[in-house]
Amino acid sequence: MKSVPEGNPLDMPDQARTALLQPEPVLTSTDVPKLTGSTAEGSRPSRIYALDGLRLLAALTVVMFHYMALTGRWPESDSRARFPATYPVAAYGWLGVQLFFLISGFVICMSSWGKPLQSFFVSRVVRLYPAYWFAVIATTVVVTAVPGGLHGHPFADVLTNLTMFQEPMGVESVDSVYWTLFAELRFYLLFAVVAWRGLTYRRVLFFCCAWAVASALAYQSDDSTLRMIVMPDNSWCFIAGVAFYLMYRFRPNLMLSGVVLFCLAASLPSAHRTWEHAQERLTHPLPYWPVVAIMAACFGVMALVATGKLSWIQWRWLPYAGALTYPLYLLHEYIGWEIIGALSPQVKPVPLVSGVIALMLAVSWLVHRYVERPLGKRLKQGLQKL
Repeated sequence: MKSVPEGNPLDMPDQARTALLQPEPVLTSTDVPKLTGSTAEGSRPSRIYALDGLRLLAALTVVMFHYMALTGRWPESDSRARFPATYPVAAYGWLGVQLFFLISGFVICMSSWGKPLQSFFVSRVVRLYPAYWFAVIATTVVVTAVPGGLHGHPFADVLTNLTMFQEPMGVESVDSVYWTLFAELRFYLLFAVVAWRGLTYRRVLFFCCAWAVASALAYQSDDSTLRMIVMPDNSWCFIAGVAFYLMYRFRPNLMLSGVVLFCLAASLPSAHRTWEHAQERLTHPLPYWPVVAIMAACFGVMALVATGKLSWIQWRWLPYAGALTYPLYLLHEYIGWEIIGALSPQVKPVPLVSGVIALMLAVSWLVHRYVERPLGKRLKQGLQKL
């Protein structure tokens, strides 16, 4: 069963703290807007706490969609009857992926500014792979071990999944949410072309405009290779996220505002197609207009981040919440469904889902603490020697 577009996506601003404080030899006064007011480099906060909270919010909406809106492993099919209060909200939870992609565009640009291409490559590998490798193995073990549940995958397919490139190789993902990771990887590869030359305001703005034009022209194309590279269905939020970071680093202007508004409008046809696909998997169809409202709200909250309106958020627990996001996203769907399928005959829906979410959050913290951090550190040390 394929997950509806959602993402990821999913990058932590830990590395961004260093990027914001590093010198920028590639910038000159002739190719960037002047830094003024609250956006000047000296006055920018070292960490954007609001992004940690937004990432966790996006992940939880995806979790709600999978657990409370889809039939999944529940013995009965009427999701609205199981969760009458939350179903109308959970049914739109797939839009959490769009927020993931917006945040990813913002954070990737932020964390790679002023860094060489090798650092960009190392940071992406270290960020994505340790928790992903654990999730592939853990999901495979759980799905294989639980009788009467989801079907496992051949050993060779599991090995291919470890590359994160199983989609272009025609191999089914161990968990359907992994499709967003390949979208993230393609974004990184495209952005690496700009990072290779060094990031400047004009280069990044040109990248945004060129990718937007290419996405619009490729939207109706039947060329699968072109669509895989350009990503006309999912590019808009990445592009807007990058433009939002340019607003944050320098200042909002008419050009950047136009790029963002263009991306919001251009993302709606793809969002409508995803909404139609979601209706096929829901027991009670819901209207389309909330999709437009939620997309506008996602862009709106990122605009508040980009203009510094959320810089007052400094809650110290938010970085810990943000650290849970990526492992939670990777582990929740199939493992959660197996737990729900095994316990649903004995436990009522609301306490069962609440317990599964709490369990997934606890496991996510353990994965972050004992897998991501130590393995990521060793992986980084090894890659930096190359």
